Amino acid sequence: MSAHVIADDAEALAVARALADEFRPGADERDRERRLPRAELDRLSASGLLAVTVPAEHGGADVGAATLAEIFRLLAAADGSLAQIPQSHFVYVNVIRRQGTEQQRKFFFAELLAGRRFGNAQSEAGTRHVQDIRTRLTLRPDGSYLLTGVKHYSTGALFADWIGVLARAESDDLHVAYVPRDAPGVTVVDDWDGMGQRTTASGTVRLTDVEVPADRVLPHHLTFQGPQLHGAVAQLLHAAIDAGLAAGALAQAAEFVRTTSRPWFESGVDTAAEDPLIIQRFGELGVETRASQALLREAAWAVEDAKADLTDDSAAEASLAVAAAKAHAARTAVDVANALFELAGTRSALNSLNLNRHWRDARTHTLHDPARWKIQHIGRHVLSGTRPPRHGLL
Repeated sequence: MSAHVIADDAEALAVARALADEFRPGADERDRERRLPRAELDRLSASGLLAVTVPAEHGGADVGAATLAEIFRLLAAADGSLAQIPQSHFVYVNVIRRQGTEQQRKFFFAELLAGRRFGNAQSEAGTRHVQDIRTRLTLRPDGSYLLTGVKHYSTGALFADWIGVLARAESDDLHVAYVPRDAPGVTVVDDWDGMGQRTTASGTVRLTDVEVPADRVLPHHLTFQGPQLHGAVAQLLHAAIDAGLAAGALAQAAEFVRTTSRPWFESGVDTAAEDPLIIQRFGELGVETRASQALLREAAWAVEDAKADLTDDSAAEASLAVAAAKAHAARTAVDVANALFELAGTRSALNSLNLNRHWRDARTHTLHDPARWKIQHIGRHVLSGTRPPRHGLL
């Protein structure tokens, strides 16, 4: 596989805009037919966008957090499923940046620049909570490992060249094992049955005595022993997806009202787009959508500031800024997608139009982690200056 190498932030944004325009027309059909976006992901890989966080010393553009967030917002506004697939890709690239040895970074960054994709095998079902990880890495006499477990919600794994697997070693410490998608003992099952984000293939990964060389295992537990931005960056991308979902739903609602909706007979106007009550509601939704985008930019700047001077306080500020952006964008995405039907009228509820795709995608994605806990951490900080925890989900 070969891929274009993007030079800088400006080129990355230009490529993202072009791909979003390319992906938007087919999003409805892909969702309706649950046609997995293999061709679109190949285009994404070939474009170089999946390697934009590779450090400059390894040949990458090393784009800033604001650029990365905007890439995801643009893609999500076009196709909420497609934008979700590379989120974990960048999360597991970030693990390599922080915890990889020089040899590991050199190898995997070269893979990224060649267009290789990372998927995730992180979450597990039936455990006590989301951080109860039972997948095990067992050390062998030669220093390599055997990897065994079952993962769910494994977005991107079906399309991946490498799967980042979250597992516990015999010490019970968390590690990430990077295994080839086609390695013996790895089975990826396309059993995702979500009402939304239908084409993410967020299914099951089964790992049965998978042999993993020592140099493909990274000590993820070390990430959380000091100030870190792992969780802030991961959640920033989720916030960007929600902001994009809101923007996409608002744009489609406006298009439908302009071209298809009829005015209410009491309004005294010729078109629905001239109805002052509809105009008012679009204005309100426009304000909320812009607010989500503004909070997203502010959060990205906080991440950049913390990267430049990483301390307990700067890392906490980045996490809190991202938490605020995520909580607002999650609410806005669902509200805008819901209001689409209120504004567009009865015909918009027809299954044949598939306008419910926006609501299904927003409602599904915003379940990823509860915004109410983000609000709790913000509230504690406002009241008592308590820093948020370093658990990687904030």
